[in-house]
Amino acid sequence: MTRHYLMCRPDHFAVEYAINPWMDPEAGADREVAIRQWEGLKSTYEDLGHRVSLIDPVEGLPDMVFAANGALVVGGRVYGARFTHPERAAEGPAYLEWFTANGYHASREAEFTNEGEGDFLTLDHLVLAGTGFRTDVAAHGEAQEFLGRPVVSLRLVDPRFYHLDTALFPLNGHNVAYFPGAFSVGSQEVLRNLFPDAVIANEDDATVLGLNAVSDGTHVVINAEATDLQLELKRRGLEVIPVELSELRKAGGGPKCCTLEIRG
Repeated sequence: MTRHYLMCRPDHFAVEYAINPWMDPEAGADREVAIRQWEGLKSTYEDLGHRVSLIDPVEGLPDMVFAANGALVVGGRVYGARFTHPERAAEGPAYLEWFTANGYHASREAEFTNEGEGDFLTLDHLVLAGTGFRTDVAAHGEAQEFLGRPVVSLRLVDPRFYHLDTALFPLNGHNVAYFPGAFSVGSQEVLRNLFPDAVIANEDDATVLGLNAVSDGTHVVINAEATDLQLELKRRGLEVIPVELSELRKAGGGPKCCTLEIRG
């Protein structure tokens, strides 16, 4: 099935501050390399037949490339982001303005702190929601009321996996892949009960952001370095498409971070 993705070209990308364990302002990042890698990701989606829309990057917002954090869109309803860190605060209104300008009038400015698809991942009949570092658990209830979808809360406990989308991704509408060590004991049990046939990633693949992947149910676009995870996905019958996003990973981002799915 054709997917619709929103992306933001990293024209202003830089690592100028540290708001997660991946970021090192002294090491910085190469913007031109980041742009080339991002263009490769965009082309990958288009080659798969998916539709890619673009939001204009805003100078002074180097992390705006991480479009997934900008909102959660389910059934054409747009639940806006409210960022934890002031460095990213202006991204929420920028993304909500794009949706309004493009005809998505069923939109809501969030009352509670949340970072969009960074901490909300949508399956057929429910939404998995992360908390512990960035998203207020109260936002889970707010999203459920607005979207009309059951929301299941999961607690993240490892600061390397500060967003849910760094530790888990949906394989399709009813199953997931995840790294158990990113979650509290209780949340691990919830995941085992919900997804007894899940793909379990090892720590090596998790720490190259191998779980920050995008699946359309047939193809999985994934960081190239996550080799064991790729083998298991192939064994499960999925077509794996490795991409190189090493420069964007210097800010804690991978394929999913760059990709906001618009679900009509």
